[in-house]
Amino acid sequence: METYAQALLYAIPFFVVLLVVEIAYGHFVKDQKHKVMDSVSSISSGFTNIIKDTLGLGFILVTYPFLLEHLALFKMESTWVVWLVAFIVIDFAGYWNHRLNHKINFFWNQHVIHHSSEEFNLACALRQSISNLIGYFPLLLIPAAIAGVPNEVIAILAPVHLFAQFWYHTQHIGKMGWAEYIIVTPSQHRVHHAINPEYIDKNLGQILCVWDRWFGTFQEELDNVPPQFGVLKPAGTWNPIPINFQHLWRLIQDAWHTQNYYDKVRIWFMPTGWRPEDVKKKFPIEGIVDVYGFTRYETPASTALKLYAVFQLIATTLFLWFMFYNFSEIGVSGLLLFGFIVFTGIYGYTTLMDRKKYAVYIELFRGVFGLLFILFTKDWFGLNGYLNFGSWLVVLYFVVTIISGFYFTYFESVVSEQNTIA
Repeated sequence: METYAQALLYAIPFFVVLLVVEIAYGHFVKDQKHKVMDSVSSISSGFTNIIKDTLGLGFILVTYPFLLEHLALFKMESTWVVWLVAFIVIDFAGYWNHRLNHKINFFWNQHVIHHSSEEFNLACALRQSISNLIGYFPLLLIPAAIAGVPNEVIAILAPVHLFAQFWYHTQHIGKMGWAEYIIVTPSQHRVHHAINPEYIDKNLGQILCVWDRWFGTFQEELDNVPPQFGVLKPAGTWNPIPINFQHLWRLIQDAWHTQNYYDKVRIWFMPTGWRPEDVKKKFPIEGIVDVYGFTRYETPASTALKLYAVFQLIATTLFLWFMFYNFSEIGVSGLLLFGFIVFTGIYGYTTLMDRKKYAVYIELFRGVFGLLFILFTKDWFGLNGYLNFGSWLVVLYFVVTIISGFYFTYFESVVSEQNTIA
């Protein structure tokens, strides 16, 4: 966990720089692919994922070191060959894991968040799951374990492989010539994120596109079929936490309501989107039919609310960056508390972005909780050791949070309603 936190310490600034470059480029060429609320939601989703992963919140079905110990037929030396073999095996396993997520009802729940944005940009790359609480990916690395690929090599390559999937989430790069036959490109990944019938469940590769070409899941981006992004059952919220569990909740409801006991069991393992016939008739769910004519999710958002959302995003980024920098010093119990506070914050301000009335209570709770924590500890997880007035800055942040929660819930919403009536 600490190794992953250290990797994120350097990765987060890198991602931020690329995001700023993409936003600035879109502004200057007058072809902006970012919307404030959507991008804040996307990046916030990424934050929930890295909190979960760095704190080890989940159950690992089997670890790679265990498989290596019991399955290795020989030991590969740490040469360029072992790094190449490890990369190929990780990418091959990633393809099949990705395909499993798209094809099976239960596993789609842990991937749907990544496709939930109705925009396509670098921010949506950060929409990663918190519902993948059972870690089974090492099972797909059995070939590497048999070949004796050292655990240290896998541990280094796995996050590099993940981070290398960030760059191709953009609409500003066209087709890339000969590279289209070797690696996953922005053009290919636009197809993957599209909800057009021609593009559904295509281009499942992560770094190499050869797996899609070999196993029949490749689709070129067509000039006459512009990709439309999102999911066929739209999320309808900026809050990443509900998005993570919407599909699972629908499966639970369908399994409960169906009268067929066989369907209660098989619904979890059927192709994504499958529902029992009796449930479909009694509880129909509307999805997108016309991919070019659906209404994208939006909420009333003043300039002030957009600026506040960006402010919260920057504050959360700084909180997490400090947490990764101070990871070992904070300690396990402190990290869990820190993660809870940040996680609650993300839930609070994204609920406020949804213009839900109960958002004010979440903002009030976390604000008061944060202030009481500083009052009793006289610090903010050791921040004063780096900055004498650090905890006072955090106090100011929580005060702003509480005031803003009330303002955007009761005052600005009232003004907006009056303007609408007028």
